[in-house]
Amino acid sequence: MDIQGLSAFEDNYIWLLREGRRIAVVDPGDETPVLRYLAEENASLAAILLTHHHGDHTGGVAGLIARHPVPVFGPAGESIAGLTHPLREGDTVVLPGFQTHFQVIDVPGHTRGHIAYYCAAHDPGVLFCGDTLFACGCGRLFEGTADQMWSSLSKLAALPGNTRTYCAHEYTQSNIRFAQAVEPGNTALHARAAQVARLRSDAQPTVPFTLAEELATNPFLRGMQSEVAASAERHCGKRLSGVSEVFAVLREWKNTFR
Repeated sequence: MDIQGLSAFEDNYIWLLREGRRIAVVDPGDETPVLRYLAEENASLAAILLTHHHGDHTGGVAGLIARHPVPVFGPAGESIAGLTHPLREGDTVVLPGFQTHFQVIDVPGHTRGHIAYYCAAHDPGVLFCGDTLFACGCGRLFEGTADQMWSSLSKLAALPGNTRTYCAHEYTQSNIRFAQAVEPGNTALHARAAQVARLRSDAQPTVPFTLAEELATNPFLRGMQSEVAASAERHCGKRLSGVSEVFAVLREWKNTFR
């Protein structure tokens, strides 16, 4: 399976999964770049995978299925027009004409019913996580709670460290600025910041990334580290009793960080 990214809007990624001339598309917020790709490559659309209901992830569904009536997989816990295959944690997604299968993981927090897609059979493993986990960041809590998001991130962090992770936005540089404010003593983070700066200066994407990178540099996964916890406590002005409380403070802090 080959994975390619299409840019959409200001900072979205639409991910294309390709086996031969068959294409599955993840979170098509805009149909135009997908239709262009299909025409240029003489490829056929086989399926659509959705992680959550936000318009910048689902806005292209109607335009795509009007021309290519294919199955649309997505979260059972959210109302999405065009959805044909509602999914919950533990379900397996079998893409028509593909050898690749995905396991569904419930990851509420950003939205109430957000899901992720994980393929362990691919070497290395592949994760499509929508707006739950970002490079050096995580999604805002629009519908879920901090506890839900922390639980969701913990599920993803428990996957193998070499898992290649595909999020839906190019937020890495702004996330790194926040991460450095939280954990200025993290040398791995400084090295990553330099690498990301080089990539972005050449207009290159910073996605995918590995979960091992996130465990080493993402403050939202590092609340057990003393420097991260101490920064969160200084920010909120009180003692925090555990990792989930540290996460909640970091998420609120990031909302207003400039």
